[in-house]
Amino acid sequence: MIAEDVSVRIKELSAELVAALGDLEEEERLETLNRIRADLHSVSPMKDHPVDLVLWVPAESVESNAYNPNVVAPPEFRLLEHSIDSDGYTQPVVSWERPASQGGGREIVDGYHRGLVCKNSESVQSKTKGYLPVTTLGENRTSENDRKASTIRHNRARGVHQVEAMSEIVRDLTLRNWSEKRIAKELGMEPDEVLRLKQITGLRALFADEEFSEAWEIE
Repeated sequence: MIAEDVSVRIKELSAELVAALGDLEEEERLETLNRIRADLHSVSPMKDHPVDLVLWVPAESVESNAYNPNVVAPPEFRLLEHSIDSDGYTQPVVSWERPASQGGGREIVDGYHRGLVCKNSESVQSKTKGYLPVTTLGENRTSENDRKASTIRHNRARGVHQVEAMSEIVRDLTLRNWSEKRIAKELGMEPDEVLRLKQITGLRALFADEEFSEAWEIE
């Protein structure tokens, strides 16, 4: 009986909330809805999943990262724009919140091109009122290495990445003392793929743990 009473009261409060939100201007309504979603997310059984909390934030407040190796050709980008224009956003942009010590704001982990469409397409911008749907990585996944690994996993899951940029990321992770085994695991690669990407960089330091003969012979 108590659970039933609580359920009835929640429905009543929900109706009152919807009515009150309807009296707010759009910008204030969006900000209030974000706060409500965040409050509900805090008690959600699925709060460990970023998609459990999708927020609408001003597109200009979300910045791209400097390492994404995903490149979309013009035809595919136009198709993406048409898809969002026709169907709306069906996938949020994955982001992380920079601490105040790093300037604050949001940075994209996955979804750079979805964000670009919102910023550059007048039609999409009009329909979204300049706002972009975002999810936020958990606090345990916000180190630079973890963010890079997450970006690569998202890209590889879709089957797209740029080899040169991937090799630079492997180089960077190696110089940050990540082992080949860890790189392979975190980026979803085979060990020999990691080795090939290290070879592309051409840096001797990346092969400190490999065994080579003392000299090369050219036949």
